[in-house]
Amino acid sequence: MARRPIFVPLIDGKRFVREIHVDFQWFPGFAKSQKQKSIRALHAMAREQYQVCNPLEVSSKSEDPMGVALSSFNLKFTTQKGRTFTVEAAFQGSKVFERGGPFIDIFEMEPKEAKRDERLRNSGRLTKFSFFKEDWPLEPKTAFYDWLYINALLKNPNLARKVTDIDGFTDIEFNPDRSINCQARAVALYCALYHNDKLEEALESPESFRSLYAGRISDPHEPDEVARLI
Repeated sequence: MARRPIFVPLIDGKRFVREIHVDFQWFPGFAKSQKQKSIRALHAMAREQYQVCNPLEVSSKSEDPMGVALSSFNLKFTTQKGRTFTVEAAFQGSKVFERGGPFIDIFEMEPKEAKRDERLRNSGRLTKFSFFKEDWPLEPKTAFYDWLYINALLKNPNLARKVTDIDGFTDIEFNPDRSINCQARAVALYCALYHNDKLEEALESPESFRSLYAGRISDPHEPDEVARLI
């Protein structure tokens, strides 16, 4: 057995994403086919236990082409200066450490190469993010990644339109015990902002976006290990 989160967009206007931790049968192995068996098992339990009717896996392991396209390794955006990056490379290249960064040459790398760049491991403690001279603090923890991802998604209008019909998002590779940022959570946040008509307001400025994370609450009707709300 394994436990992974599914991120559900909320439309109550006060909260944005419900994070449900789902227990399901895990199929070990590195083969894509094994990952997809695990995804099917996770989605089956999400439907059965939590009434998530139309879940989508957001990763390169997804059996849905839309889920593959939404992977941060595949999702690309073009800046006003005509430079095109993947979300993953832009995120990694924006990191600033005690002894270096941002390493903007990473922006041009393939996503796997970007993530494995030795400077990201050998430059000391992470201190902030800096994207085209706009600095982002480390708190709230997922704010910069979510902002970067949502802005990239909006530059892919076909995906941005289709994804709003989905009621839950997973990433089989994401383990909250080992990682912080998650592409599935970022998509769910986009959908919540869209359905609550708060997208334009949230993206007015970095400060507006970071304000979304102020005063996070826990649902008193859900135990902490089952759901967290942002």
